[in-house]
Amino acid sequence: MNDFQTIADRVEIEALRGEFTDAVMMRDRPRLAALFTPDGALRMPNIPVEQIGREEILAGGERLQSQWDFFVQNTHPGTIQLDGDTATGRAYIQELARTLDGREGLNYAVYHDRYQRTEEGWRFAERVYEVRYLDTSPLAGTAPHAAQGSRTDPAHATAPPAPAASFTDPATAEQLEGVAAALRANGFAAEILDDAAEARVRIKNLVPEGASVLTGASETLRLSGIDEDINASGQYDAIRPRILAIDRATGADEIRRLVASPEFVVNSVAAVTETGSLVLASGSGSQLPANAGGAAHAVWIVGAQKVVPDLSTALRRIEEHALPLENARAQAVYGMPSAVNRLLILNAEPRPGRGTVLLLREAIGY
Repeated sequence: MNDFQTIADRVEIEALRGEFTDAVMMRDRPRLAALFTPDGALRMPNIPVEQIGREEILAGGERLQSQWDFFVQNTHPGTIQLDGDTATGRAYIQELARTLDGREGLNYAVYHDRYQRTEEGWRFAERVYEVRYLDTSPLAGTAPHAAQGSRTDPAHATAPPAPAASFTDPATAEQLEGVAAALRANGFAAEILDDAAEARVRIKNLVPEGASVLTGASETLRLSGIDEDINASGQYDAIRPRILAIDRATGADEIRRLVASPEFVVNSVAAVTETGSLVLASGSGSQLPANAGGAAHAVWIVGAQKVVPDLSTALRRIEEHALPLENARAQAVYGMPSAVNRLLILNAEPRPGRGTVLLLREAIGY
């Protein structure tokens, strides 16, 4: 290996470590997962966490980051030892964090790394996180969003557009109550639940066994386990496994009929407004007819971070926040980009009792 290649490898590995910190700071879980080899491992014995493969790393990042009020990570250069198409190294970490339940602190840590050269470039084969110093004393500073005021503050109406990072902040209890009231006024049934685990139980009460059910392609459903409950339990006439088994070239018409009018559709949304509107985005549009009215009954599970003031902010949330995350996930999992080719806005439910919105106090999904 010549000196130029050695330098290039070192620069790329250093960039990989910087990309990891940027993905963590931006809460970009799909991009974070894509920085690992398909069977790469992220191990954090102090937490404890052990995630193997991109899907586990993606899901684990979602669970961990949904607990944050704020998080800051600084990465300092460490050692890199090259060995052909593999390498080892260490990176030195300083972190500040506060969780939504009030835990906070400062720590210094080391990432013990193994790297692998792939067709996509250098990737992490393994990162092992070792805490060297931890201080759980109350932090003296504040996160900027804490001083910005509530979205329900009248002064907020004339404030500049919120930065994309604010699209990860969970709504307050007062906001959720207001959204639920607005949804009910618009003809939806609306319930406020603590978390995805509670929603998982509630779905079993709302959707009777044996019903035909279409699930949307939703990270919220996947992370909560609701997708698996419906599509893999055998308790329902699950539409999605059926359409996956149909040949796309010869069975396109059958697929369209199946997805258009199930008895139930269970999905999430990209945003819910404080005025009581639901906004869904789709690349193909295949799941939208059932949500719009084709399904006899609809249930939407909505994380607390998806509450926005109005429709214009909802569209910004899709373009600036949800689409980049979904695009990175699609690239990592399917090798192709995503796009917002179809939008569905549900301003009201003309058939009272058809649609139920489960608003969660926790943040989950995009």
